[in-house]
Amino acid sequence: MRGRSPLRWLRIFGPGIVTGASDDDPSGIATYSQAGAQFGVGLLWTMALTYPLMAAIQEVSARVGRVTGHGLAANLKRAYPRWVLYLFVGMLVIANTINIGADIGAMGAAAQLLGGGSVLAWAALFSGISLVLQIRMRYGSYARVLLVLTASLLAYVAAAAVVNVHWGEALWSTVAPSLRFDAASLSMIVAVFGTTISPYLFFWQASQEVEDEEADPGARPLLRAPWQARWQLFRLRVDTLVGMAASNLIAWFIMLTTAFTLHASGIHDIDSAAQAAAALTPIAGRFAGLVFAAGIIGTGLLAVPVLAGSASYAAAEAFDCPVGLDCKPGEAKLFYGVIAGSTIAGFALTLTRINPMKALIYSAVINGVVAVPVMVMIMVLGTNKALLRDFVLPPVLRFLGWTATLVMLAAAIAMIATLGRG
Repeated sequence: MRGRSPLRWLRIFGPGIVTGASDDDPSGIATYSQAGAQFGVGLLWTMALTYPLMAAIQEVSARVGRVTGHGLAANLKRAYPRWVLYLFVGMLVIANTINIGADIGAMGAAAQLLGGGSVLAWAALFSGISLVLQIRMRYGSYARVLLVLTASLLAYVAAAAVVNVHWGEALWSTVAPSLRFDAASLSMIVAVFGTTISPYLFFWQASQEVEDEEADPGARPLLRAPWQARWQLFRLRVDTLVGMAASNLIAWFIMLTTAFTLHASGIHDIDSAAQAAAALTPIAGRFAGLVFAAGIIGTGLLAVPVLAGSASYAAAEAFDCPVGLDCKPGEAKLFYGVIAGSTIAGFALTLTRINPMKALIYSAVINGVVAVPVMVMIMVLGTNKALLRDFVLPPVLRFLGWTATLVMLAAAIAMIATLGRG
């Protein structure tokens, strides 16, 4: 009867939707806002280009988790020297912690715009909420909270709806790129690519597939239950395609909104997502500014647990420690320790005088260094017959996954070249 229920189709959506939505975190919003403010509609095409590449590498990550019943770090540990895994996990934890700090600071600034008060007080509150979500709630309830928080992304559709948009120009710029190769354009393209395709997303979605499988009494890793593969791989693909489409569409709307407001009004530099929200108010009206700020808080509440969680999954799996949100803190000390430590350290960064945009640049550099070799290792895992048996990647997914890897390699090289010029 379960297979005939219309509600079964709702079960398609989960890890892919949450992963895609968490990609539009406050630091991502700042990057997309800057792209629109600085270049107008000139970089809208990046969202069309990155979508199939992002969807492919995320599907590969998710497949590895669902097929084997283990997260990425656990699988990488079986195929590569441990020191390699420890190095990349360490860099992932550092990059995620910096990102958490930037996101918490942005949430505090957005809350101050909406209701006054102290940025630090709001930041402390949001840090506490994020910790409670992860430590006190069981996986099933926690996953539902994250799904609800994805609705906060609609704030950016609402903001665009009240802006005077030249839709023909916007759509044409999306499908017909106007390429420029000056240092400023190249730097921003690299930033957009690095923000859109990030290592923490790979680890998170793979681990959530494992959590989903363990939470379902009838589900098993596909290596042990190959008869479940047809439905599970279909569900996984649809979930990922829809989740990444939503992620890139929202990023497109953020660029669109700032292009036809800030850029059109001569404002070409944005230091934070909260500044973008504040700058929108006198140009597009109070409603646009308010929903932009509210979206920052909603996406931050979604993204901070994902950033902390992905680091904790990777660290616990790398060191053979108990892992999972259904474990109690006393049962998975390293797992919850990394969650708490990275969140608290991220909040501590908001107490310093570190420029949040510079912190994001450092995080982007680390992510750029980590992403390419991790993508190579994931793609090699995906074609490992000994590991995945009959579930190795199909040709189309191999092509798109390796294309995504090459594009990110080019972006990383361009990033290093751009930093050298700076």
